[in-house]
Amino acid sequence: MTYPDMILYIFQANVARDEAARVEERRGVIEFHVVTNSIKRRPLRQTMMWLIGLQNVFSHQLPRMPKEYITRLVFDPKHKCLTLIKDNRVIGGICFRMFPTQGFTEIVFCAVSSNEQVKGYGTHLMNHLKDYHIKHNVTHFLTFADEFAIGYFKKQGFSKEIKLSKTAYGGYIKDYEGATLMGCELNPRIQYTEFSNVIRKQRDIIAKLIESKRDSLQKVYPGLTCFKEGVTMIPLENIPGLMEAGYKPTNDKLDKIKELSADPDQLYTSLKTILQHVKGHSNSWPFREPVAVDEAPDYYDHIRFPMDLRTMSERLRNRYYLNKRLFIADLNRMVTNCRSYNSPETEYYKCANIIEKFFQVKMKEAGLMDKGTL
Repeated sequence: MTYPDMILYIFQANVARDEAARVEERRGVIEFHVVTNSIKRRPLRQTMMWLIGLQNVFSHQLPRMPKEYITRLVFDPKHKCLTLIKDNRVIGGICFRMFPTQGFTEIVFCAVSSNEQVKGYGTHLMNHLKDYHIKHNVTHFLTFADEFAIGYFKKQGFSKEIKLSKTAYGGYIKDYEGATLMGCELNPRIQYTEFSNVIRKQRDIIAKLIESKRDSLQKVYPGLTCFKEGVTMIPLENIPGLMEAGYKPTNDKLDKIKELSADPDQLYTSLKTILQHVKGHSNSWPFREPVAVDEAPDYYDHIRFPMDLRTMSERLRNRYYLNKRLFIADLNRMVTNCRSYNSPETEYYKCANIIEKFFQVKMKEAGLMDKGTL
């Protein structure tokens, strides 16, 4: 990949995932409503139906939380709920409690129905919550995230470094054992539900700038002819253009040379065995075949370099894996794609974590994992 192409890929890979959800909202396919229970006046029937629907979503998607506790907070008048409505039913939402005098809001529950989790709804839901709070002059979020939710909140701009003074929230929010406190500071100048449009425009501008400078940035060197003359190996720094592209020799150079000279048949046998073990694992089912477009229509819009176990098997048969690094890179790309496209609370994301650890163990058992990797 050339340098200009790499820059474009970085921007494309980081475009907000709520684009499809935002389009659906404009078309009226989905709706967002902030609702709350009340003891001063009788809530509307529609409000109660939405709260009940959201309580069901939280109870199903957050099995570790007691249902009684979820019900109590969802229907507590001190708490509000941002509901995501599709086809007149609740498919997700966020339960939160605002502390305006302290300048922050505590996010208590956040979930989207499992069959609706790969459409960018989670991101768009959080963006709506951010816009809602900016209108109410509250610019800090706090939440206690469990191990499966940390990844999601990081993608939404949350961090373990809390910028809000502890005196502002100490004694106001409940401390959850085994969870990580995370915070997010909002920028009042940003309209978060439209932020992806800004990113896209910036990407388009940079793409045009790169295209205008492509000729000066991209230089094609002639191919190497030394191998036709019987040379079997040359130092990497002798390859024309490699140093100009930023290559710097490292201390493990000799190890790489040794790896390239390893027995190819022995490497093929080892990689074939490892791949068979991975394919046979009970949690490898999401990766055995390429992602089907009818199951995830926007998958290839977000994932530019897809990878799966069937493709890896074909590459292995074609002797593509001349060294272990190519093999490791493909499997790492496969699990990274999965984590990038799916939310941390989904089964796909959890399978990616399990398969990655299993793969590393098998590589180590075969003596193919570099020291210090695990």
